[in-house]
Amino acid sequence: MLLRGLLRKFIQVGTLTVVWPDGTSTTYSQGLAGPTATMRLHDKNIASRLFLSPELALGEGYMEGRITVEEGDIYDLLDLLGRNYKLTGAGLGTVLHTFLEGIDLLFRGIHQYNPLDRSKSNVAHHYDLSGDLYELFLDEDRQYSCAYFPTGSEDLDTAQKEKKRHIVRKLLVEGGQSVLDIGSGWGGMGEFLAKSCNAKVYGVTLSEEQLSYSQNRVEKAGLSRDVSFHLQDYREIRGSFDRIVSVGMFEHVGVRHYREYFGKIHELLTEDGIALLHTIGRVGPPSTTSKWIRKYIFPGGYSPSLSEITTAIEKSGLVTTDVEVLRLHYAKTLRHWRKRFLANREKAVALYDEQFALMWDYYLAASEIAFHYMDHVVFQIQITKDQAAAPLTRDYLYKKENPHQTAIAS
Repeated sequence: MLLRGLLRKFIQVGTLTVVWPDGTSTTYSQGLAGPTATMRLHDKNIASRLFLSPELALGEGYMEGRITVEEGDIYDLLDLLGRNYKLTGAGLGTVLHTFLEGIDLLFRGIHQYNPLDRSKSNVAHHYDLSGDLYELFLDEDRQYSCAYFPTGSEDLDTAQKEKKRHIVRKLLVEGGQSVLDIGSGWGGMGEFLAKSCNAKVYGVTLSEEQLSYSQNRVEKAGLSRDVSFHLQDYREIRGSFDRIVSVGMFEHVGVRHYREYFGKIHELLTEDGIALLHTIGRVGPPSTTSKWIRKYIFPGGYSPSLSEITTAIEKSGLVTTDVEVLRLHYAKTLRHWRKRFLANREKAVALYDEQFALMWDYYLAASEIAFHYMDHVVFQIQITKDQAAAPLTRDYLYKKENPHQTAIAS
């Protein structure tokens, strides 16, 4: 069986035991210390599919119950595989795998083609799921993006507050300034900007579920005069803004639209304005999105390399004034999310079904592994039209008191 030969080459650290459909088992180990996991394959077809398309078949097999983990859980299995991927990388494959990966890279522009109508449907696929689902694992503010852990020991709610503070400091918002929030989520960033900086916030989202929640929250907070949210694509926005922030939205833009995206930022930003992009990215060269993630979680999504982002910024006439790479912060965030999700797993099954719960568990576990071993990081990129718009040094980010933002440290 071809899969046996692939695993024999792939497993360099730790121990993987595979129980085959006929009940026999094979243990793969080179004797190097590492995680241990056992997976059972319940039919011959899934074994063949694992050889042809490992990441897609593993996720689908786990969701469908055709692959089960008998020693540890899905995280333990993915941790073992992730550690070995980090060692072997592209070297694990055959000529066939190299060819298939090349085909996927060739067609990534089609996978990430996100015109107006398709962008909305792609967003709805994930973000218009029941709000009750997100209550099961997010923090109290529903921040669905990488948290910020200054010491590494913060709880999730604290780390998400620190994320908002860190971003707002980079924006250097002054009281009364206008702020555009592209991809405003459940409204937490917009509310925070209004409360901490007295900003006038215009937020846009393509999720009807998020829009309704955001509008209700600012109304309850008495901020409707300062914060408004709209069901609108970034390409449809008109006007001028002193500050622009985008958190966890750029991953849905698609490489074919980067020039268009930053061109819009250039059009909307005032001459002395500041923009802040917070996005998942990769420290390696341009690549493709996991087939499983693309199919089941984020259709049209992609985590770009830094070179892909900065090239588009340069061609738009904007200036990159600061880049920060948040490395393991998202891995920590995802660990918190998965722990909370598993504690509420029965509620997730009641909302949807068992297969959905398996899918979501796999998604959270696989995403954490990607930030540990597969070159995924988060970029925070400060952008201006005028390089003098931002301070000369980064000291202002770490001062407890900020002349523009007196409430941020509270």
